Amino acid sequence: MGSVSVQSSNPNPSWFTPERLLIIFCIINTLNYVDRGAIASNGVNGSLATCTDSGICSGGSGIQGDFNLNNFQDGVLSSAFMVGLLLASPIFASLAKSHNPFRLIGVGLSVWTVAIAGCGSSFDFWSIAICRMLVGVGEASFISLAAPFIDDNAPAAQKTAWLAIFYMCIPAGTALGYVYGGFVGSQFNWRVAFWVEAILMLPFPILGFVMKPLQLKGFGPSESKQTLTSNVSETGEVSLIDDDMLAEDQALIRGPKSTSKLWNQFIRFSQDMQELLRDQVYVINVLGYISYNFVIGAYTYWGPKAGYSIYHMSNADLLFGGITIVCGILGTLAGGLFLDRITSTITNSFKLLSAATFLGAILCLIAFLFRGLYGFIVFFSMGELLIFVTQAPVNYVSLRCVKPNLRPLSMAISTVSIHVFGDVPSSPLVGVLQVTPKIFMML
Repeated sequence: MGSVSVQSSNPNPSWFTPERLLIIFCIINTLNYVDRGAIASNGVNGSLATCTDSGICSGGSGIQGDFNLNNFQDGVLSSAFMVGLLLASPIFASLAKSHNPFRLIGVGLSVWTVAIAGCGSSFDFWSIAICRMLVGVGEASFISLAAPFIDDNAPAAQKTAWLAIFYMCIPAGTALGYVYGGFVGSQFNWRVAFWVEAILMLPFPILGFVMKPLQLKGFGPSESKQTLTSNVSETGEVSLIDDDMLAEDQALIRGPKSTSKLWNQFIRFSQDMQELLRDQVYVINVLGYISYNFVIGAYTYWGPKAGYSIYHMSNADLLFGGITIVCGILGTLAGGLFLDRITSTITNSFKLLSAATFLGAILCLIAFLFRGLYGFIVFFSMGELLIFVTQAPVNYVSLRCVKPNLRPLSMAISTVSIHVFGDVPSSPLVGVLQVTPKIFMML
């Protein structure tokens, strides 16, 4: 049996050089988190109309004022994107095996752009809530596939540093979003903030469709869904088998033609999930990441309240927010650069993760033992700096402990897990822990 290669050559390289790719992904990530910060800002989120005892009323502002939202509805809007994100992340990761991942990012960003424009054109609570859910769908393609692309294209000695630059955009974008939303909302209208975001994002989905697409390692070119190696038999029959595919995937290609594509996708997803869950390194890394985000989520909500109660801060939100932004940017960059300096390996990543979280937690605990505000600020800042060192190493492990063709799914499941079991439930659970002792004292 002869073997004929039909893999296409690459005489026309893509316009996306590694440096351009990193810059574009960082801009997209920043815009995504600018939106997160903007919708939480006073200028965009706004407030309800209020009336004094003397009967003097002031009109509401922002989304909450225009749609007369109660606090529950207002809270739903801030987290509605999670619905789309959690449902769509595994889907986009699975589709990367049968469709070009770069084109999938283009599809996701198109959904994001349309959904954000829809937020600016919404007319009631449900219309904007649905648009916020679709924002999560658009984001899902990006968070699952961007990190593997960066990992493939970064220089060998700077892979973790490049990941750090990418994840640094999260605190930077959120901070910029608060400022941007406050300014645009107060000077123009909260709807304008969303429309400008959509306009700024629009060039990137266009690039995703019109430029020559990039390929991920472990995936054959899939513009035709089959950039494969042809095995030619003596009878002249050709069977298409991808060298990079798993044996299970090859079996699916050879299977009965009557089997639906949707069922094939489901079977493939189930097989990939089983393989991920059997990877002990991946499972341990994600469990640690869940615990980390559980603490961070509780701190984000309850930290300023604790600072106000203990130290009687008049500007607790500003102080905690400022420390978090600065330490988030510096700590994330430092973690990536340091891991590259000591050689990026899974073993070294776990060593850095253990040391940084252990020392960071101790310093944060010591900070709350200080009676004076200045001692608290110094130790708390050092603790936060160390805690954010973990961002690049933990994602490096998620990318490197699995097979190349499982990286999108590993990033998707990691993201889903840290939200579902981490930062989303942590704030209310910590609130219950604070209320329970008071109930027992009353009894």
